[in-house]
Amino acid sequence: METESFESYRPLLLGLAYRLLGSMSDAEDVVQEAGAGWPAADRAGTREPRAFLFAAVTRLALDRLGSARAAREAYIGPWLPEPVATDALGPLDTAGLRDTVAYPTLHLMERLSPPERVVFVLREAFDVPYGDVARILDTTVTSCRQMHLRTVRRVAAGRDRFTLSEDAHAKLLTQFLEAAQSGDLAGLAGLLTDDAVAWSDGGGRARAALRPVAGWEQVVAFVRGLVARYPQGTSRLVDVNGRPALAVTLDGADQLVIIDVYDDCVDGVYAVLNRDKLAHIPA
Repeated sequence: METESFESYRPLLLGLAYRLLGSMSDAEDVVQEAGAGWPAADRAGTREPRAFLFAAVTRLALDRLGSARAAREAYIGPWLPEPVATDALGPLDTAGLRDTVAYPTLHLMERLSPPERVVFVLREAFDVPYGDVARILDTTVTSCRQMHLRTVRRVAAGRDRFTLSEDAHAKLLTQFLEAAQSGDLAGLAGLLTDDAVAWSDGGGRARAALRPVAGWEQVVAFVRGLVARYPQGTSRLVDVNGRPALAVTLDGADQLVIIDVYDDCVDGVYAVLNRDKLAHIPA
């Protein structure tokens, strides 16, 4: 009965831990550790199992975020979150749940401190009461409210993202790839915002740019350079982090390409080439 009770929460807890950590591998470890402490809490008669488990997972994730920051600073090139198949992310039945698991949002959350990330995720995705958030962080409700307001502003950055339908998003992504492969530089440029940025995460496991590439002209040159190096390749649409993405195989090397959209144009390009981060995309 105890195991069944915990297992019923596992998808929700995985979604929570993933949003906090940006890694499904780490999220699975955290949830497993939280599960080990659940039977004793259940026998003690915990009246609010969801609140108890949320607090346990969040505190464990906080510990990991502290050590992860140093590791990510030493990472070779830009560190990008681990992309995950949408159907492995737990419930996505509200706008808050979907928006907070979107890949560009996860990337933006890397700018937040661990407490800021906790407040943002717990409030925006799961609507956890401020009192519960304050107890997890050992701070005041007023402090949590102020932190939440700041983080919403920082993550939103004044932009209304994720407005395209899934079909329109997939179409834009396909057009972007076709323009790159065909050498249609004008068409490629026309799909980008003026201040588009491209990130590529090789982590020392694959050849990738060591810094973000900013500006539409630089992004066009960067994308064309990638295609020129690997003229033969295959691609397929996959459902990742609540949106279509492109799983691309170039010269035997796998990568995932995700786009961020603003004003119906490509505003960000995320290329995940580190094969260690591709274990959770659809086969």
